[in-house]
Amino acid sequence: MKLEDLLVFLIPLAVLEIALLAYTLRHIFTHDHYKRGSRLMWCLIVIAGMEFIGPLLYFVLGKEDDR
Repeated sequence: MKLEDLLVFLIPLAVLEIALLAYTLRHIFTHDHYKRGSRLMWCLIVIAGMEFIGPLLYFVLGKEDDR
């Protein structure tokens, strides 16, 4: 398998990952209340677990329901 064949799959995946990271960080910085943890903790988790896992953990475990 050549690199050109993989780029067709990897480029959209990378764009989606960066967009999800940006959206998650924006949400963290615009909200003050979280179900668990603090802003610093969630920023570290989201950045360290950048490969979809960090942002998904935030939206499942950290994001407080909007009322």
